[in-house]
Amino acid sequence: MEPDSESIAVPNGSIEEDRRSPPPPPMTTNPMVTPLLADLYQFTMAYAYWKAGKHLDRAVFDLYFRKNPFGGEYTIFGGLEECIRFVANFKLKEEEISFLRSAMPTCEDGFFDYLRSIDCSGVEVYAIPEGSVVFPKIPLMRIEGPVAVVQLLETPFLWPDGGISASRYCYMGGFDATSNVEAGRLFGIPLRGTHSHAFVSSYMSLDEIIDKALLSHDGSSTCEDFVTLVQNWLNKIQRANSLHGVFGETNQSELAAFTSYALAFPKNFLALVDTYDVIRSGVPNFCAVALSLNDLGYKAIGIRLDSGDLAYLSTEARKFFQSIEEEFDVFDFGKMNITASNDLNEETIDALNKQGHEVDAFGIGTYLVTCYAQAALGCVFKLVEINDQPRIKLSEDVTKVSIPCKKRCYRLYGKEGYPLVDIMTGENEPAPKVGERILCRHPFTESKRAYVVPQHIEELLKCYWPGNSHKTREELPPIGKIRKRCMQHLDQMRPDHMRRLTQHHTRLA
Repeated sequence: MEPDSESIAVPNGSIEEDRRSPPPPPMTTNPMVTPLLADLYQFTMAYAYWKAGKHLDRAVFDLYFRKNPFGGEYTIFGGLEECIRFVANFKLKEEEISFLRSAMPTCEDGFFDYLRSIDCSGVEVYAIPEGSVVFPKIPLMRIEGPVAVVQLLETPFLWPDGGISASRYCYMGGFDATSNVEAGRLFGIPLRGTHSHAFVSSYMSLDEIIDKALLSHDGSSTCEDFVTLVQNWLNKIQRANSLHGVFGETNQSELAAFTSYALAFPKNFLALVDTYDVIRSGVPNFCAVALSLNDLGYKAIGIRLDSGDLAYLSTEARKFFQSIEEEFDVFDFGKMNITASNDLNEETIDALNKQGHEVDAFGIGTYLVTCYAQAALGCVFKLVEINDQPRIKLSEDVTKVSIPCKKRCYRLYGKEGYPLVDIMTGENEPAPKVGERILCRHPFTESKRAYVVPQHIEELLKCYWPGNSHKTREELPPIGKIRKRCMQHLDQMRPDHMRRLTQHHTRLA
């Protein structure tokens, strides 16, 4: 059934103003794809943003993948139309808000009024056309808009349906909880969630925290400046004899994010500590916030590790927690929960068990519900800019380092018509020109560079949802045109890129 005019966000203003643009897309194909088809941490982050007054901060996210599937050298992009349908019809229903209120009982009433008001009229979506040949690291989609709203699009954009059935059967098979909010509503499965790297990197400093007060757990008193309490604890930890030389100055933007999240969820504080440096920043910052909560009668839950050597990092984190317990006489601090994620499967968990580790819980997603032959592409949704400031996610694993800033992407073709290289530039950098020599550099390997003289240039990201901006909206083509585009792109590929064995690489710069 077609949605009425009040249930959708019409780009470029009113319906009257939009007659020159393609009509608003219909509802998503699968009626189960709703705003609740998200992970709980996206709503908990939205609340933390809202409580900190950051929910309207203008954010830019890139959706991309890190490697081609099946050991091949190219990928075909599909699924854009469903994403645009979702954006066009994004609106939380009253019963969905009621469920969120029951799932997040400690959140203030004003937050649910805010959720009731939001749609995607302030969001812009740029994407490579469906049916295109695409390559790793180049954004398939760029999503811009208020950070709290855009964050709620992550799970529907990455995996719009499979999480529902997966959550049900995994819970039946012995798992303890799910992060999928819609599965929790439909099946009564316990929900678990915290925050992502985007929440951590969205903060610049402690000065962004406006409301610094926190009521004690028993309600008997109020700490008027929780931020100062956290800073004081961090100073104590830095001076602790048992931790001398383990770390120095921590990342203050990370500390701000942890503090803000604890102010929003003092009873459920679990922090993702690997955005910058686990042992030298993430764990000490977590401990400072956890000890501050402890002073007010709260008990932090623990940390999550999502990259790096999980056996080593969990062991070092446990030692750190035990040192804190002994140094400051904090009962059971050494038993703080350590959760691990990061593309875990049976083999990696078995290897961790053989190595020895201090992980208490595993968060398992992709490999649990897909075949090892790679039924999932493994796309990610990373914050690359907020309020015009570039943001990066660092990692010990270089493949997990994000490429910061709002970007423009181009495909350069040679004189024979084959694509030579895909390049990314900053939004305001000059565009490449036909016939002019361009130095292309690999984003991570300095020695990989080449000069290219393009004979044809294609800009890859086009606007498919302009929101309230006045940019021209690209039409969503029918499946026949998408199929035709796919065939044309495959015909443009060099034969040595297409063969099954010993393919040659298409370059990225």
